[in-house]
Amino acid sequence: MRIGSFRLDNNLILAPMAGVTDKPFRQLCRRLGAGMAVSEMVSSDINLWGSHKSIHRLDFEGEPGPVSVQIVGSDPAAMAEAARINAGSGAQIIDINMGCPAKKVCKADAGSALLRSETLVARIIAAVVGAVNIPVTLKIRTGWNRENRNGVQIARIAEQEGISALAVHGRTRACGYTGEAEYETIHRIKQSVALPVIANGDINTPEKAQHVLCSTGADGVMIGRAALGRPWIFRQIAHYMATGEQLAPPTPAQVCELVYEHLQNLYSLYGRQRGVRVARKHIAWYSENLQNSSSFRKRIYTTDSADEQLLLIREFFVRSGNERGMAA
Repeated sequence: MRIGSFRLDNNLILAPMAGVTDKPFRQLCRRLGAGMAVSEMVSSDINLWGSHKSIHRLDFEGEPGPVSVQIVGSDPAAMAEAARINAGSGAQIIDINMGCPAKKVCKADAGSALLRSETLVARIIAAVVGAVNIPVTLKIRTGWNRENRNGVQIARIAEQEGISALAVHGRTRACGYTGEAEYETIHRIKQSVALPVIANGDINTPEKAQHVLCSTGADGVMIGRAALGRPWIFRQIAHYMATGEQLAPPTPAQVCELVYEHLQNLYSLYGRQRGVRVARKHIAWYSENLQNSSSFRKRIYTTDSADEQLLLIREFFVRSGNERGMAA
């Protein structure tokens, strides 16, 4: 699929997730089959950009293109300025966040709260598109609540104002992440606009990805929570869609090597002390479906040493591989 002048390797996209889709995770998912990876959301308030968190979020050096950076805010002028600065720092695509349901974001009238005002949606999109000469994409939900699913209207506004691609999460703001995602609204959105539409929400298996593409007519799928601890899901989906066959999951030994690579990149980006803390949640996701993972995570959470963290990982995954072999 294409976004503006960019032709993606495939139509599988890593969703932006705050505190997760930093550069090491984006790079890993790209290597394991994602056609594009969207950054964590960056505030449009440039006064916040001096923090360590924002500095890391604005680090795109060495990433495979296209580099897509998501910005969040409610003021059109501030969003336009944030887009200009990110484009000048290496962003190749700007993504506007109108989908985040978090209370902190919505209380600032940003994220999915913007769906309540179609006029403001149009003003923000027009300001951002007019501020940069690179493609601008938009992520939304199906509406504010079930009684106000205005995704089709928002999609038409987005197309009219120059959005290059639209990602739609199949829940409303009021739903948060509860219940099941619905795809009928995404289907209606796809029928109402000519721009590329990307379906998002509860896509956690190759079969589900294929089903959602077929039932919605979407041009691509966006994977979020299903990639946590399972970044190889992109490779599995791509293989299934190309062959109709399931690709075997990696062995514990192969997962161990991936975790090692991921952690080394986290230590490099954040420093070993902070990197150890950032790594904990990823280690928990990688290990949660393996035997004795609960006791392993307790040990991981109590160490502040990068060397010990790596040693514990090696011991755990070697033991998991041996137990798997004995069970077979």
